[in-house]
Amino acid sequence: MNRLVFLRRWLRAAVVLFAFGICGTASAAASQAGAAPVPDTMQQRVAACTSCHGAHGEGSPDSVAIPRLAGKPAGYLLQQLEYFQSGQRRHAPMEYVVRQLSPAYLREIAGYFAQQDVPYRKLPVPAVSAETLRRGEQLVMRGDSTRGVPSCVSCHGTRLTGVEPMMPGLMGLSYDYLNTQLVSWRTRQRAAEGPYCMGVVANRMRESDITAVSAWLASHEPPADMHPAPASAQTEPLPGWCVMGKSGAGQ
Repeated sequence: MNRLVFLRRWLRAAVVLFAFGICGTASAAASQAGAAPVPDTMQQRVAACTSCHGAHGEGSPDSVAIPRLAGKPAGYLLQQLEYFQSGQRRHAPMEYVVRQLSPAYLREIAGYFAQQDVPYRKLPVPAVSAETLRRGEQLVMRGDSTRGVPSCVSCHGTRLTGVEPMMPGLMGLSYDYLNTQLVSWRTRQRAAEGPYCMGVVANRMRESDITAVSAWLASHEPPADMHPAPASAQTEPLPGWCVMGKSGAGQ
């Protein structure tokens, strides 16, 4: 990660943390002065989220490393919030934001962003060779049996828009975000329950494969319908060493 990207991320994190302090002070002052209280709406409740991820969870216009939340399966979003809260997934600003939130509150946040439906925007893709894109397409669509790498479509759906209730979509994400997350799986900055499915996959990929997959996915125009497929669409069994995570989504 270059220094400029690092500074931008931490500046954004500082703004979020500062906003928490301002909101708390403003609410207390308004209460003491008899002013109208801050409205208790979901938009107000997720203000700390939207300050980075966009007003409707569409992703940050300033940083391709901050992902879109809108339209992701609620179960997946809830699981990631739980992972940040438990420390299984590491990102200091997110860990701070969710640290004191109740399970019910986390479910509300996940449900809110899962219901958002906003247009996707074109994101920059680094220049890569035609050979790299061909390798990316192979891995995404067919996998690589010689390395034990399943195809992306076998888990994330034939349209790569995700599968309910726990499998996220891959289309519409930036190259930088996809690349960073695959590296995070390899280095255990991201973790999951069970046999660490994506960690296994990422560690079976070469560094050049991670570049290829990230570039191929990011270079393709998302389909018109970006909603995740229903669970019934998952007809191909997952590899025996891979299990879908679980969370409190159905509670």
